[in-house]
Amino acid sequence: MADSSSTPGASAPVQETEIAQPQGRRRGIVVVVLAVLVVAAFALWWRSTFSEDTDDAQVNGHLIQVSSRIAGQVLKVEVEENQVVKAGDTIAELDPKDYDVAVENAQAALAVARANAAAANVNVPLTTVNTGSNLTAADAGVSGSHAGVEQAQQQEQASKAQVAQAQAALTKAEADLARYQPLVEKDVISKQQFDAAVAARDGAQAALNNAQAGERAARDGVRVARERETQAQAQLKFAETGPQQVELQSARAKAALAQVEQAQAQLDMAELNLSYTKIVAPAAGIITRKSVEIDQNVAAGQNLLTLVSLDDLWITANFKETQLKHMAAGQPVEIEVDATGKTYHGKVTQIGGATGSVLSLFPPENATGNYVKVVQRVPVRIDFTDLQTEDPNHAMRPGLSVEPKVRVKQ
Repeated sequence: MADSSSTPGASAPVQETEIAQPQGRRRGIVVVVLAVLVVAAFALWWRSTFSEDTDDAQVNGHLIQVSSRIAGQVLKVEVEENQVVKAGDTIAELDPKDYDVAVENAQAALAVARANAAAANVNVPLTTVNTGSNLTAADAGVSGSHAGVEQAQQQEQASKAQVAQAQAALTKAEADLARYQPLVEKDVISKQQFDAAVAARDGAQAALNNAQAGERAARDGVRVARERETQAQAQLKFAETGPQQVELQSARAKAALAQVEQAQAQLDMAELNLSYTKIVAPAAGIITRKSVEIDQNVAAGQNLLTLVSLDDLWITANFKETQLKHMAAGQPVEIEVDATGKTYHGKVTQIGGATGSVLSLFPPENATGNYVKVVQRVPVRIDFTDLQTEDPNHAMRPGLSVEPKVRVKQ
């Protein structure tokens, strides 16, 4: 009985010890789990500081407004709405007839200008030679005309002397005739002698008349010689302007060459306008907002359609200003795209120069006294680095929503 009574008393401490051990073990496990959770939470928090992400981001691209550079009537339209085109593909064609005529007119004008330039260039050496020979001839002409004047003056002097001699002979003949007149009446001299005196007087008169005519001719010769001298001097002065004539002809030749260049420029412009009758895609992309139709008359600068370029795409991500502390250009980015379900890679290219609110149409006015601080967002440009390899079929479109994650710490 003593042994049986002592057995329950001995088993009680053993049970308490067995109960205490599991409770202590559970506490240790809880502590360990809590410690692991704290460490994991701290590790996750620390890991989250390595990157910044936002869901306020979208794909951007170039929306090219394709327009006509000239006016004309549409003959053909080669594209449809939402059609994919390559750079250089024909979009539409305008009627080229008017521009063909303009090219022909410009070609004719260029041919005329070239002919005029060739003639002007030939005239330059001819003018140089002619002016030189004209100057030599004018010098000789002045010398010859001056000698002619001197010779005419000498002839005039000689004719004057002949007139004086004939006048003296006439005076003597008249005096002889006056002496013979009373003598013949008194028959002192014969009638034959008197007739000889009369004939001598008439001969002297004729000689005087002839001498006077020679004097008048000599005076006319002097006048003509002086006129020739004056003309020769005028020709000499004109010939002395030879260098100016050569310079003038050279200037005309240069002007003719300038007209050739002008005509060539007009031809180039006409050919350029003719090439504009074929409207081509400036880049690869998708046709949208097509408004051009056949037989439509379009004006220069009129928009025909919008071309969405698919070659040059980028991300515009609006990060909070609190996320920009460690963000800089060149940092790598992972980009999750909802439309494709893929993850692309890129890099930060630019950080906007102002917040989106400042760049909006109606920027905020904070000087009213009821200012409330709001976290601002700044646009950040992210360029793809693997778009060509990861998106060969151009599944990306401008406007798609994306979630970029920028790695701000290494």
